[in-house]
Amino acid sequence: MSALALPRFSQLMRETSQSADLSLASVVHTEDVLKKVQDARPAEGIAQIDGDTFVSAGSLDAASSALGAGMRALAAVALGEADNAFCAIRPPGHHAEINRPMGFCLLNTVAIMARLAQQMYGAERIAIVDFDVHHGNGTQDIFKDDKDVAYLSSHQMPLFPGTGALNETGVGNIFNAPLSANTGGEAMREAYNDRLLPALADFSPDFIFVSAGFDAHHRDPLANLDWVDNDFAWVTGKIMDVAGQKCANRIVSLLEGGYDLTGLASGVTSHVTMLQDGTLGPGG
Repeated sequence: MSALALPRFSQLMRETSQSADLSLASVVHTEDVLKKVQDARPAEGIAQIDGDTFVSAGSLDAASSALGAGMRALAAVALGEADNAFCAIRPPGHHAEINRPMGFCLLNTVAIMARLAQQMYGAERIAIVDFDVHHGNGTQDIFKDDKDVAYLSSHQMPLFPGTGALNETGVGNIFNAPLSANTGGEAMREAYNDRLLPALADFSPDFIFVSAGFDAHHRDPLANLDWVDNDFAWVTGKIMDVAGQKCANRIVSLLEGGYDLTGLASGVTSHVTMLQDGTLGPGG
């Protein structure tokens, strides 16, 4: 939030999200998912759902606010109030599968928003581009049999959660680009130029969602892809190029991972500057 308070963002339209009804999770999750989180929520302190997924007394409020942010961003972009939007939300969501929360994720916010774009705003073909350093196994799990939703992911491999191989293709709607550790921005650009961007353009989406994780940043302690700020700006700009050609610029970006606060802040700065200005901006 301090990064987004920089002068370069003074013209941003800003809104504080309202809470959304958590029952919206049912558009992509079984009832067991929300019940599991509700049952695990402690009156105070921290409880554990699995080996690396925790829940506090306020976690459901945070998840509700995240859904509310996504819904408001979706409405703003779908109704033409803005070309694109970024949701500074937590917890992340892309590991939450059809029937279980996992991997820091309680509900799969981006998947819920993709379904709501179809159900509420008539978008037929949805693309989700995921540049978090971890593969979004949950998003892939939810949409792997749905030809009207494309999921495109770059991610470090091998790494948690162990999914995201090239041969995981769904019904021709899943496009994975696994990257080796310490390969940096050059390998990322090659993966997007050769595989992911052509697939995104060929899919011709009506709406693009971005799972914007910043844990590929070289400072992040959970992975080793060694991206720099310009890499996040570059991939954002390339997604914008396709959105301009195929879907009247409609992009909603939702924050996923990023666990070094300095790297998270600088990555978000580059991402949002590109969304706002179409350029990395001064000092980048």
